Amino acid sequence: MTISNKELQINEEIRDKELRVIGNDGEQLGMLSAAEALEIAYERNLDLVKIAPQATPPVCKIMDYGKYCFEQAKREKEARKNQKIVEIKEIRMFSNIDTNDFNTKVNQACKFLKSGDKVKASVRFRKRAIAHPELGGELLERFKEACLEVGVVEKPAKMEGRSLVMFISPKTNK
Repeated sequence: MTISNKELQINEEIRDKELRVIGNDGEQLGMLSAAEALEIAYERNLDLVKIAPQATPPVCKIMDYGKYCFEQAKREKEARKNQKIVEIKEIRMFSNIDTNDFNTKVNQACKFLKSGDKVKASVRFRKRAIAHPELGGELLERFKEACLEVGVVEKPAKMEGRSLVMFISPKTNK
């Protein structure tokens, strides 16, 4: 039974005439034919794996391929586990928002930014308020100033339909 990987050729899949062969503990075995290298690998109960096909001559290593695949999968799983998925949290306001409501929205946005998420701050214009978009611009400007210590503006305020939208991303601590 052979374990195959699309990127690496192993054992009988290697058809090159001459190979540079590396042993399982890292020692150079020199230039060998594919048949000789395969024979050495089988003697040691290991696999012959082509690790650098673009080199001249191609470089092969004698290793336990099943163990190598397991270690590779383990490393990828660990990398995925340590990855942080950034979410976009939306804070919706209206152009005629009251002071305490505004402060509550700012506190919520700061909490989102501290936890590493991006914030989409949007001011929605109802009915005739669309005639005064500058009020929404001033509101977002106040919002930006309030969030300045924990976030930085990624995309400035822009009209999208009946809303004025701005994106704020968390500050990176360097």
